[in-house]
Amino acid sequence: MKHVVSQLKLDSGAEGLIINVPDASVMTFELSFRAGEYLVEESKWETPHLMEHLLLGANEFIPKARAFQAEFEKNGAYNNASTNAYDITYEAECADFEWERILHLLLISISKPLFLEDEFIAESGNVKEELASRSNNHFRHLSLALREKYGYVAKTDQERLKLMKNVKLEDIWEHYRNSHNLANLRFVIAGKISPHRQKIIKALIESLDLPPGTNRPKLPNEIPKKLTTPLFIKNTSVDTIYFYIDSFSKRKLSDAESDALGLVNTMLTETLYSKILGTARERGLVYGMNSGYSQSYKSSNFWFGSQVMEENIRPLFDIIINELTKVFNGELANDDVAEAKQYSLGRFQRSAQTVGGIMSGYSNRYFFDGVIEDYYQVPDRIKKIDKDAIIAVTRSMFLEGIWGIGILGNINEDLATELRDQLKVLWKLK
Repeated sequence: MKHVVSQLKLDSGAEGLIINVPDASVMTFELSFRAGEYLVEESKWETPHLMEHLLLGANEFIPKARAFQAEFEKNGAYNNASTNAYDITYEAECADFEWERILHLLLISISKPLFLEDEFIAESGNVKEELASRSNNHFRHLSLALREKYGYVAKTDQERLKLMKNVKLEDIWEHYRNSHNLANLRFVIAGKISPHRQKIIKALIESLDLPPGTNRPKLPNEIPKKLTTPLFIKNTSVDTIYFYIDSFSKRKLSDAESDALGLVNTMLTETLYSKILGTARERGLVYGMNSGYSQSYKSSNFWFGSQVMEENIRPLFDIIINELTKVFNGELANDDVAEAKQYSLGRFQRSAQTVGGIMSGYSNRYFFDGVIEDYYQVPDRIKKIDKDAIIAVTRSMFLEGIWGIGILGNINEDLATELRDQLKVLWKLK
């Protein structure tokens, strides 16, 4: 969908993006504060998450959570919130005809919460249920346990459940006062936004009744550590093996390098004809497999993960080693690179078919490091990726020798060690 992006920097210190999508019939909103778990003491870990649950509830305008939700949703509007290690983000989507009413309600909930004792008790129960259900997700359990082991800000859901009892209502208020200020606010709003509507949006956010604050907190400088032994989680109820393989670089990638690594990712696991997943499925070794890359404040991560039967994991690891070694050595067919580019271009076009999809293309990066992506340049960036860039960035992710493997399943620890030994050849690049 065609759109135009403009940035608003308000005198209050709040900043945001306005995305005008002339053909839109809905309006979407994301308002984010750097207020995640890294800003609270470890024993109070669940404070941000509990606050997020409470905030879209009782407020000075409508002093009961269910009544607020009924008013918010009466014309089909949607709202939600999410918490991660770094941020709390509040989101909403509504029909175009009621965008101003919905934005007003969202801003009221953010600036005038009541944090009632009875709702705190109720939401504590709901968060316990949420964490208990998530703790049955073995991929999530393993991923969080690994991140914690590498030195990132993370805790498993099992650990979080134990820490919940330490959070009191006064902790919620304290964290709210410390984090919800105008200097810490970033927003992205997308829809049919005329100059007149933009003036209204600016006025509403400028009138937001929050303290000014002084600055937006810096992201934590998480430095990944090499694991000299596998992280092993014994689970006798699991018949298959869950695994993650991680490799790190102690630097952020440039946009060109990220583009190239994204293409490597496509070539290796994203399609049923990809080099690793396609080969493994052809041999009947695995149903599905994922890989990906991410960046933190000053480091980058390239990972692979899957669920596989014990008798298939060694041959699957052989395929991973073989295909990565080919990339390291420059053994890439030009046709394979061209096909991966075409796939990436098509996927990008599909991602921009809704207002929410367009907004996500901007908000994740903007909230993380303040960079405004040039959406219209993405196709050209994909087309410019060449074989040399693919080889260089893939090698760079393994050269520093910072890596680890996590295994969850009903196996013995000796097998986990053997699997780590099988993989370590990947980090012996010269």
